[in-house]
Amino acid sequence: MKWGVALAALTAAAMFAGPQAQAQNEPPIKIGMISSQTGPFAAVGRQMEAGVRLYMQLHGDTVAGRKIELIVKDDTGVADTTRRLAQELVVNDKVNFLVGFTLTPGALATAPIATQSKTPMIVMLGATSIIPDRSPYIVRSMLSVAQVGVPFGEWIQQQGAKSIVTLVSDYGPGQDYENLITQGFEKRGGQVLGKLRVPLANPEFAPFLQKVIDLKPDALFVFVPSGGVGAAFMKQAAERGLAQSGIKVYTEGSIVEDDIVNAAGDIALGTISAHNYSAAHDSAANKAFVAAFKKANNRRPNFVAVTGYDGMHMIYEALKKTGGKGDGDALVKAMIGMEFESPRGPVKLDGETRDLIQNIYVRRTEKGADGELYNVEFATIPNVKDPTRPAK
Repeated sequence: MKWGVALAALTAAAMFAGPQAQAQNEPPIKIGMISSQTGPFAAVGRQMEAGVRLYMQLHGDTVAGRKIELIVKDDTGVADTTRRLAQELVVNDKVNFLVGFTLTPGALATAPIATQSKTPMIVMLGATSIIPDRSPYIVRSMLSVAQVGVPFGEWIQQQGAKSIVTLVSDYGPGQDYENLITQGFEKRGGQVLGKLRVPLANPEFAPFLQKVIDLKPDALFVFVPSGGVGAAFMKQAAERGLAQSGIKVYTEGSIVEDDIVNAAGDIALGTISAHNYSAAHDSAANKAFVAAFKKANNRRPNFVAVTGYDGMHMIYEALKKTGGKGDGDALVKAMIGMEFESPRGPVKLDGETRDLIQNIYVRRTEKGADGELYNVEFATIPNVKDPTRPAK
């Protein structure tokens, strides 16, 4: 009799606990993060990982009753290594998510693995427009180059520039920016005088800068990848007297990233850039994020930290919707249409592109009251969707 009562009590307790208790008995949700922790883009990888870990620190390491386990791998910025690590994470570690991806080639190399294993893949940096098209399991917490390129090209022409030259790093995103900036600039009647491409590895800007000065455009658009290359460009631009030439310089935000702009010094002052985030963004959410990031890392966050942070938010919210279930199709479906207030501003994951619809901000590098340099937003291009990827 006592045994029957005890069994009934246990059964009732199990029914009362429901899915939450059952989830606690399940294995952890494993997140395999691949980024550059060493090599030329190590600073980018460290910002990304810091953003991911900050989200976990602030929101806990348990979601819908499931423990979250983060596994970090270093691809040194080499796409073949990225693909190999992704394969190992899926086969050996049986991860539920693949996240990170410092460069576009690594993201593209991993896409088939995500498709074959039905593993949600959160691209936190690779910005070439075609990335989400390579797998139905890819969503992006960053932006696509087209979200900056086309509207910024139009904006530059609207400021009175009649001619432009582009100078970009010679790889996927650089080539995209070259085409997209000129597309937006020509759309408004501007003339493109030259398209210059600088080697991605060991770039030497001096001869290209001299070519720009010789062409005498009204404006120069510059794109180099994240990780400190921008400081080298600005130094060589100052040595070549670009500022004295009368050519107005416009950049994508990587040249004056929030975490490195102070190292460039006063030569960065007045730089006009466009991007989806500034540490100086004036919102309560961003002020709290910057304060928490500085406390945890003793440095300022940049846009890569934000995309890592937001990527984790998307994962956590998707797991809440699925009740902690790790099914790839269900998790991707749970992310579609997700809207939230990011440190960068309001964002929404578009179901047609699997990119975030977000604001693009035009900023000017200025010196703050504390003597440090900040990218101060002075114009907003609102709710930008990738204009090169039509509705399906």
